[in-house]
Amino acid sequence: MIVKNILGEELLTLAEVRDILDDIRQRRAQISDEELGYELRRAIRHAEFFAKGTSEESRNLVNELSKLEKMNPEVAIKIADIRPRTKDELRAIYAKERFTLSEEELDLILDIVFRG
Repeated sequence: MIVKNILGEELLTLAEVRDILDDIRQRRAQISDEELGYELRRAIRHAEFFAKGTSEESRNLVNELSKLEKMNPEVAIKIADIRPRTKDELRAIYAKERFTLSEEELDLILDIVFRG
């Protein structure tokens, strides 16, 4: 597939991607009995395997995390996709950032993840 230009761009969680790909699969099944392409099948399989929770839960978690001071949209999406359970997992997500989180900030993020 050759992309000529980008019409828009939006960060999505894996759960949201799973729902979008499922819609695409259903629409294509209604249109024809043709088999899905390899890339699309692999993308659907990946999204189904790794997505955690529903798209609404994931988006609510991203919105809640975005309210925090040291949170950017990309990190919020990663946290919603991975759903870290320990401070070490959370530190690994923040490893590329130019700052470190305090213990209180880590606890707050984990609290939001566990509630969400």
